[in-house]
Amino acid sequence: MLIDSIHSPEDLKKLRLDELPIVASELRKEIIRVCSLGGGHLASSLGAVELITALHYVLDSPRDRILFDVGHQAYAHKILTGRKDQMPTIRKEGGLSGFTKVSESPHDAITVGHASTSLANALGMAYARDSLGQNYKIVAMIGDGSLTGGMALAALNQIGFTQKNMIIILNDNEMSISENVGALNKFMRTLQVQPWFQEAEGASKKALAQISRPLTEILSRAKDSARTFFDPNSQNPFHAMGVRYVGPVDGHDVQELTYLLERLSNLEGPTILHAITKKGKGLGYAEQNPIKWHGPPKFDVEKGETSASSGYGWSAAFGDAATELAKEDPRVFVITPAMREGSGLVQYSKVHPQRYLDVGIAEDVAVTVGAGMALQGMRPIVAIYSTFLQRGFDQVIHDVAIENLPVVFAIDRAGMVGADGSTHHGVYDLSYLRLIPNMGIGIPKNALELRGMLKAGMKRGGPIAIRYPRGNTEKVQEGVWPALEWGKWERLREGNEYVVLAAGKTLEYAVKALEELPKDAKVGLINARFLKPLDLEMLSEISKTTKGIVTVEDNAAAGGLGSAILEALSSLGSKVPVKILGIPDEFFEHAEVSSIHARAGIDATAIRTALAEFGVDVPISI
Repeated sequence: MLIDSIHSPEDLKKLRLDELPIVASELRKEIIRVCSLGGGHLASSLGAVELITALHYVLDSPRDRILFDVGHQAYAHKILTGRKDQMPTIRKEGGLSGFTKVSESPHDAITVGHASTSLANALGMAYARDSLGQNYKIVAMIGDGSLTGGMALAALNQIGFTQKNMIIILNDNEMSISENVGALNKFMRTLQVQPWFQEAEGASKKALAQISRPLTEILSRAKDSARTFFDPNSQNPFHAMGVRYVGPVDGHDVQELTYLLERLSNLEGPTILHAITKKGKGLGYAEQNPIKWHGPPKFDVEKGETSASSGYGWSAAFGDAATELAKEDPRVFVITPAMREGSGLVQYSKVHPQRYLDVGIAEDVAVTVGAGMALQGMRPIVAIYSTFLQRGFDQVIHDVAIENLPVVFAIDRAGMVGADGSTHHGVYDLSYLRLIPNMGIGIPKNALELRGMLKAGMKRGGPIAIRYPRGNTEKVQEGVWPALEWGKWERLREGNEYVVLAAGKTLEYAVKALEELPKDAKVGLINARFLKPLDLEMLSEISKTTKGIVTVEDNAAAGGLGSAILEALSSLGSKVPVKILGIPDEFFEHAEVSSIHARAGIDATAIRTALAEFGVDVPISI
């Protein structure tokens, strides 16, 4: 294959222009092969192949900076920049990241896992380039719904104002993970039914061939369709923001893309190249169902069947509970920032379409929309991943907590998440939410407790956060709602000399660590399922008899459960020693969750080790 001889973009440039479609076809086959063996971000990467091929053919990477937003569309980029032989390791421990990562390759301009950051990064690079008197090109490729994010639009506003030289490629596949939403997406779809859209592709080359001539002359000579490409007076939101607009063009015609990029790269000021692509391009079933094939596990290429693990997921448990709650209470309204599938809300969105809102990749908006609903008597639930809620931290404080509004935050993917790596691990939410006044925090051990916490949280009022991990849990029969009192812990094992406090995922490790200990070991186990408020009554009782406490959490050790226990014991005047097992002060790369937990020191072996350090006679190995 041609790609076997490509070890850097320089090798790609040695090929003829008419060989680029062959390269694109081979890249697509290699991406399908790699993802079929170990899973990965399939559909997005398939849709970006020709764009990436053209970029590396025209630009001089790594001197020229190519930024991807979101980085999961960059598999072809990794292959063309010398990482082809490593691709089978992608998203595996010790292997390639599933996203672009600065520390992985000089060709990766930014480390990215979240959306909507490329344009601000590109603007910062443009300022650095110009301030240092340097001369290199900057291209940001934004797609998969990232332009629905407020950060991207705010950066675009500044780019249009500053007029820094750069190209923005809008990889328009009409999708994020779910279908794109919002007025800008509606505008993009409207473009495609305009008469000039059908003529623009043919006329564009004629106009662009003369691009070195004055723009006014091009406009006077080109056809009306080509004029729409450049006319700053056309009804185009990008022109209104001061950014030159070119397109729409076929994002799968690698030769035309090369032609365009060669000419656009020499223009002064910012230019948007609007490329229409197909998510899942080249794999029929992925084209037909790009949502399913966005990030599949390993699969059979011929049959189009995945090896998805069976089981009932936490996301499904939340979605089912929310659907039932909304049937019972007309005030319930669920909001998601472009994560309908990931948050288990497909069924909810069908059953309660009038009380479901996808705000796009705009987490801050999701939080404040919830605040607005709560102010008017609704009981909104913001369904969001832990790592994405970080983007709404300010809004949680200012728009929700200050007025003690009854907004529920259903926080999915809390704790370590595995293959997505450091940008997606949700290990900070306990720390950053615990410091907010009025906030209640629950950590369920299973789907039954999740349902009980939702009910109890609704009854409690005020802002509450319920965090749960990625993975499976036991399914609960419809209509079952256990009675829980918010803020009350659960004693799972008697023992008063030493006590282990755990919650959520780490409770499983604690049970495993203690299950074979003799009863006379006098080690108790508490399901510390409420972090805010703590069960001070039970903690006070424990502190009077115990010789040591071990806390274990799938959260940063700084500021989480262990910190809360130390603060509470101090206020009680207790000097009971506490060993805190939590995520150390470092970032962890992608790997199996169990492997990360072992390295972080929060698994069953770590719990036994902590008890042994207190003097408890326990075997260390599990």
